Amino acid sequence: MKQLTSLIFYLTLFFISCNDKKVANNSENFNVLFIMTDDLNCDLGSYGHPQVISPNIDKLAGNGVLFSNAHNQFPLCGPSRTSLMTGMYSNQTKHTVLDVDVRQTIPDVVTLGQRFKQRGYTSVRIGKIFHYGNPGTIGTSGAQDDISTWTYTINPYGRDKEEEYKINTLKPRQYGGTLSWLAADGKDEEQTDGIGATEAIEQLEKFSKNGKKFFLAVGMYRPHTPFVAPKKYFDLYEQNKMEIPYSGISDEYLNTLPKPAQASIRWKEDQIKLNYPEHNQLAKEIKEAYYATTTFVDAQIGRILRKLKKTGLDKNTIVVFTSDHGYHLGEHGHWQKQTLFENSTRVPLIFSGPGIPNGVSSHSPVELIDIYPTLTDLTKIETPSHVVGKSLVPVFKKNDLKVRESALTRWKASQHKKEFEGYSIKTVRHRLIMWGKDGKDGFELYDHRNDKEELINLANKIEYKSILDSLKEHISFRITDAMKKPPGLGRQFEEKRLHKEVNYTPGDIHNIQGKRIYIKPFDE
Repeated sequence: MKQLTSLIFYLTLFFISCNDKKVANNSENFNVLFIMTDDLNCDLGSYGHPQVISPNIDKLAGNGVLFSNAHNQFPLCGPSRTSLMTGMYSNQTKHTVLDVDVRQTIPDVVTLGQRFKQRGYTSVRIGKIFHYGNPGTIGTSGAQDDISTWTYTINPYGRDKEEEYKINTLKPRQYGGTLSWLAADGKDEEQTDGIGATEAIEQLEKFSKNGKKFFLAVGMYRPHTPFVAPKKYFDLYEQNKMEIPYSGISDEYLNTLPKPAQASIRWKEDQIKLNYPEHNQLAKEIKEAYYATTTFVDAQIGRILRKLKKTGLDKNTIVVFTSDHGYHLGEHGHWQKQTLFENSTRVPLIFSGPGIPNGVSSHSPVELIDIYPTLTDLTKIETPSHVVGKSLVPVFKKNDLKVRESALTRWKASQHKKEFEGYSIKTVRHRLIMWGKDGKDGFELYDHRNDKEELINLANKIEYKSILDSLKEHISFRITDAMKKPPGLGRQFEEKRLHKEVNYTPGDIHNIQGKRIYIKPFDE
């Protein structure tokens, strides 16, 4: 009797073990290669831009699904990246400024990389995924990286940082938040992103040999300022053929916008001069640098994707490519981000890999927070209950399907002792922007069928009243929903900004008080 009982016991263990393995195999089918750029807008060949050279990103789009109507949830690096990595809106993450640790506001959250790590994946970060100072903390993990997300991390540091003193800038020794650029000497592999690509290649080689499942997140530092790339990428573009959009810079145009909207496109005082004809050549030089840096980033992505294919890992790896937010290049008289216009909210988003159709373009409004549940859906990993994004897998199966009616973006800032807050929804055709609680500070309405540049505010046009009223009701619903605390999130605290990192340019000398007393000259 004892022997029979023992046999039944061990047979039960055997079948449980087999069943567990079956569940594990079914739930963890694919690796993930997540490629994130910094400040990249949709000026890419695959998105229809006639000038920008981006063959590797374009090829990735041809081998997968391109989302043409994808938007971030907050047009600023830190809040946007936190939303993406947690699958929640900024009202829920409590992140609206830079230099905030994700665990300070939502200490119990399960991040995207952490979820894969929980399921036995090796979760690796190379470069910038969560926010930290760019270029100030290149080479470090920064203050906002999350150690719970990663198995291990790699922090490249390249020639662009070592030769920072050579960079042209609108303000001396200001780079991260100031327009700055350099056609650099040397090879791709010497630049920080070139080193990052090399590190990614080495990781793929290792995974191809050890057979471990991986979530490999590669964060490019470019084309974020400073726009630095080897000279050969600048040579691909003709500076004089750069077109600077001067519509939307007049006082007459500004007066059609609510006051907060005006503030959002005029807060960078150092770059306002680029709106005037006498600085047209400088504006062209800066735009050329942005495009050259975009093409440099594309080349590094190409190196990584070629290695993925060479190792054979492409057969069981999902590839995701995106950016944290868009970028103005003179549109509305503004450069950089932090607006609720299309230029700032819209981002490139491409999925490719096994089970994903080739050469498909979707116009469904989607959000960066949809990346989290899409990846867990594709890999059959249970999605945490706090994730409020929507899986895009149904779109892979039927590309004309819409997962939601609109994409929601929020912007909040303090400028010149005034607080501004606004929300935007982008549908297939329209954009509505609401400023202040219940729109007390004004509305903007744009019809993309007739005005893709969003220069004609229709909010006060009587013929658009029914559309405006309908979208007002919809945006109110979206905002209310985004404010709800998600189930299973755990603790939630208001944000407290950490000490901002100070950028030290190699070669400069500072005294004990931190004041710069020696500036390394360009020709040293």
